[in-house]
Amino acid sequence: MKTLIRAVALAVVLAAPVASFAQSEQPLTRAEVKAQLKQIEQAGYNPATAVDANYPADIQAAEARVAAQNAMAQSDTTGYGSTATGSSQTGSGVPAQ
Repeated sequence: MKTLIRAVALAVVLAAPVASFAQSEQPLTRAEVKAQLKQIEQAGYNPATAVDANYPADIQAAEARVAAQNAMAQSDTTGYGSTATGSSQTGSGVPAQ
């Protein structure tokens, strides 16, 4: 009886991580695919080209430009903003009476 309990407990422990990873990779939604295609088109790739002699190179270049843009957009996620590049003054310079 104890070996059965141990075997069931061991099976549960080994199956738990597998079940937790089963739903981790969700497929893309239609809206996400459309947004990605729009980004690639804005980066210079035209999917409507009938004969494209530079096919692998031009889509890879567009994807690289999109990846660079996304990296720049996500690079400042600290919440502190960028460095200040100006000056300002407070007060009016006229003493209060």
